[in-house]
Amino acid sequence: MYIEELVSKALQENCSDIHITVGTNVAFRKYGKLEILEPMLDPTESEEMIMSLMSTEQQTKAMAGNDLDFSVMAPNGSRMRVNIYHQRNHLAASIRLLRDAVPTMEELNLPQAVKDFAKLTRGLVLVTGPTGSGKTTTLSAILSHINNNEAKHIITVEDPIEYIYPHAKCMVHQREVGKDVDSFSTALRSALREDPDIIFVGEMRDYETISAAITAAETGHLVLATLHTTTAAQTIERIIDACPPHGQNQIRIQLASVIKGIVTQQLVPSETGDGVELATEVLVGTDAIANLIRENKCHQIPGTLQSGQNLGMHTMNSSLQELYMYRKISREDALNYSPNPKELERNLL
Repeated sequence: MYIEELVSKALQENCSDIHITVGTNVAFRKYGKLEILEPMLDPTESEEMIMSLMSTEQQTKAMAGNDLDFSVMAPNGSRMRVNIYHQRNHLAASIRLLRDAVPTMEELNLPQAVKDFAKLTRGLVLVTGPTGSGKTTTLSAILSHINNNEAKHIITVEDPIEYIYPHAKCMVHQREVGKDVDSFSTALRSALREDPDIIFVGEMRDYETISAAITAAETGHLVLATLHTTTAAQTIERIIDACPPHGQNQIRIQLASVIKGIVTQQLVPSETGDGVELATEVLVGTDAIANLIRENKCHQIPGTLQSGQNLGMHTMNSSLQELYMYRKISREDALNYSPNPKELERNLL
């Protein structure tokens, strides 16, 4: 079997990921669940599949023991994000399959408050969630909407580049870490001299990137970024904790002044088993939220989200509860994906 055949099969079955490991079975991830394929491929065949994904230069790096993270074009014209690594002295590959076109915000069924974030002209908007929860897809939908409706200059900093944005009404420059620029923080500092209106940061991984992103938001740009956190309150705490102790009070004040929105999301298996449902938590950067951040009272954020429903805010539990009430997800999954299952269980009675 060639890699093209495997990818085509995965796309036909609406899979999100492919795992290839030399010496064991290929696996697909479909609607959040891993499916082991039979029969097991010959080790030589598996290695040839993995090697075919890489350029000659990448093959040399992989065989030298390096892990690689890059994107390639799938046979159908869509893109794949590929990670090559080693395990038990054999090559392995994890492949994330991306849509051939950026979905719209309506197709993703995003809350209205999230759609409103696309109208912002400055500040910081974060999309957070666990790996595989569709963070990049949500931000890409926001960027695509802006690209199709506004005349602005967008700079993206990604590792690797996933979706390609053709110039529509916007001018879009996409920079890949490791190819076009050395690091996220370097690209962000450089971006301030490149006249952008909007800066998209693939991931805020460290203090340098966080500090540069907040500075960009302070200087009048709209900054969109992702984080691996599971609630809005945890997102604020993660940003502050990433900073040195002596600078945490300052970053708290800066963050309070620039935060415009946080979207935390999860993809929950549908009750019918043939898809996933989007569960979200939405924070809107109100004066009340800013005060809680400045005063280091992040534990009070969930209560503010519950009382701010008229502004489009809601907690993850309220989203899961609504999905369960409409019989879109099971009770078991609602509780499994809840950040506070005891509270949700009381509300489901």
